[in-house]
Amino acid sequence: MPVRSLGSSLMRWPAREEVLRKAREWAEGLELPGLLAVGVFGSYARGEAGVGSDLDLVLLVRESPLPFAQRSTQLPLETLPVPAEALVYTPAEWQALSQRSPRFFHTLLREAVWVWGVAQPTGRSSRNQ
Repeated sequence: MPVRSLGSSLMRWPAREEVLRKAREWAEGLELPGLLAVGVFGSYARGEAGVGSDLDLVLLVRESPLPFAQRSTQLPLETLPVPAEALVYTPAEWQALSQRSPRFFHTLLREAVWVWGVAQPTGRSSRNQ
């Protein structure tokens, strides 16, 4: 969300570095059992975010009892400094994404900035390594 500049009545949209830092802090404080990694993709990852850009997050969790579509509803996304959307995958779903949606999967691999957890999940199975 826009924040007021110190000593000014002007509103400003948070800078990329601030948003990534807040995303890392958010991930560190997240009470999500089995959390493996949190990454940012989209305009903030590419350095193309502007006023009104939302934050696209990808989370990897060990497992989840919730269906894929309901997982992000359990996250406190409203505490982030800009509007945010999240995709939450288990390792098996992450790996399957490479087959089900290869273009999107490779986009995630190429541009994601991993702010917490594993440096870069590959999605490769043991036979591909």
